[in-house]
Amino acid sequence: MGLTSNVVLGSAAVLAVVLFALTVRWWPRLARGGPRAVLGRVGMLLATQLALFVAVGLAANKSFLFYGSWADLLGWERQPGVVVDHSAGSRRVSVVGTRGVDVPGGGRPAVGGQIQEVVVAGEKSGIASPAFVYLPPEYFQEGYARSRFPVVVVLTGYPGTAENLLKGLRYPQTASGLAKDGKTQPMVLVMLRPTVAPPRDTECVDVPGGPRTETFFAEDLPAAVSETYRVGTGARNWGVMGNSTGGYCALKLALHHPDRFAAGAGLSAYYRAAEDLTTGDLFHGDEAARRRSDLLWSLGHLRQGRSSFLVTTSKRGEGNLKGTLDFVAKVRTPARVSSITLDSGGHNFNTWRREIPPALEWMSGRLSAG
Repeated sequence: MGLTSNVVLGSAAVLAVVLFALTVRWWPRLARGGPRAVLGRVGMLLATQLALFVAVGLAANKSFLFYGSWADLLGWERQPGVVVDHSAGSRRVSVVGTRGVDVPGGGRPAVGGQIQEVVVAGEKSGIASPAFVYLPPEYFQEGYARSRFPVVVVLTGYPGTAENLLKGLRYPQTASGLAKDGKTQPMVLVMLRPTVAPPRDTECVDVPGGPRTETFFAEDLPAAVSETYRVGTGARNWGVMGNSTGGYCALKLALHHPDRFAAGAGLSAYYRAAEDLTTGDLFHGDEAARRRSDLLWSLGHLRQGRSSFLVTTSKRGEGNLKGTLDFVAKVRTPARVSSITLDSGGHNFNTWRREIPPALEWMSGRLSAG
């Protein structure tokens, strides 16, 4: 049974309830004096709390998909050998596998589109990262055989996995439905996590002597995708969006690289690079690099390009309301900014699922095909 299965979660919840009931029933017996009674009380309390902790942990993992399997949780996951499909891949993108999209007719690419599992090799950064590429149905239709498509890079948060974007946030299904309803143009989605040097959270920074994460996303990824798929190569053809850490990275990439990305959307984003145990020393004393990673500082001190920005927050439940208002106030022409402010909504998948459809519509309106 898989780590994220309903059976495992249900079993853990039932066990916690049963142990609680047994503790209540047997407590009068265990209330007596003596070492055996004391050990019994300690054992029942520990067992009940452990079962409750496991149930809550499994529920959180199922919702946020921090770990996809028992092997992933226990650190036993090892990178498998990669079978490269040269007919579908390129020098810098290896296609590992394909899957259908969970929509009506999803088994046929020309009807439901296709999701390709790939590994992207960055020439300048030296980083290789797994990703999912969603190709819309039009990509496989004869009428679009000579067409090039706009691209949206979609980033999850930290420490999430790219599977979050497929299962938890359902980006391909949402993009498919919006395009079918005529609310967006067909777009290619390149979905991955910002943690391209796991387990370190590099905050999309070029770390001195370490992972060159910003270079990977700003230069290597667009170059690799452009040579592999029928997509546009100009800034007007590319956007980037994400949630939480991915949202911070999306805004930073669009702000620092308007020649690469015409639009950046940050869902529940924060506005300066985190520095903690998960990041390590990102700047090695380089104060200029630290200031540059602060988006509010960058807006106030660096020349703003023609990128468009979308930021989201809520009046109750998010901690980024003030930062979001400050970001909006600092954007100047030729840049443009839009926002989504919910009445309430926490830093979670439910909130982001409410924001993704309008964010994709906004993104579609700012990108060009071909």
